[in-house]
Amino acid sequence: MNTPEPFAGEPVHTPVRHHILSVLVENKSGVLARVAGLFARRGFNIYSLAVAPAERHARFSRITIVVDAESAPLEQVVGQLDKLVNVVDISDIAPREAVERELLLATIPTDVSNRTSLLDILGLAGASIIDVDPGAITVMLAGTPTSCDELERALEDHASVELHRTGRLAVPRLGRDVPPATSERGPR
Repeated sequence: MNTPEPFAGEPVHTPVRHHILSVLVENKSGVLARVAGLFARRGFNIYSLAVAPAERHARFSRITIVVDAESAPLEQVVGQLDKLVNVVDISDIAPREAVERELLLATIPTDVSNRTSLLDILGLAGASIIDVDPGAITVMLAGTPTSCDELERALEDHASVELHRTGRLAVPRLGRDVPPATSERGPR
């Protein structure tokens, strides 16, 4: 089993061509649609988007957006987000300053001929088997985006793989100052 970062040596990071935005929003109907619509209307390419409640009482949600830096300058993206009424805080997390994780789930057909090689692939990747039946297994990998990419490539030779990925989540590395892309503000 793989040892989780930061103990595994040099961390693998997102290529610099992406910006990671952590956007705290009021948990209200239509906010996610307005955020996604803003990107679509302006032709910004979203590489990954993940959203979930940011606190126990669900007053706020956190949207992690990985934006293609080549499709729009960061200042323009942040400026447009900042204009949305329900946006409370926006932080730009530099990929080299972030701890990133993604969840991959895959259902893979199995039989006697491929079971051993498949178990080898899963063991090397650090993936876990979470469901089994006589003709298929479902596996999970929670890891860096790079490790999920590598497992996905390794599974390409197995027919009919049903694959799902959550999109990236990121937090600043501990002990490093990551200034917010805009000033914090309360709900408007």
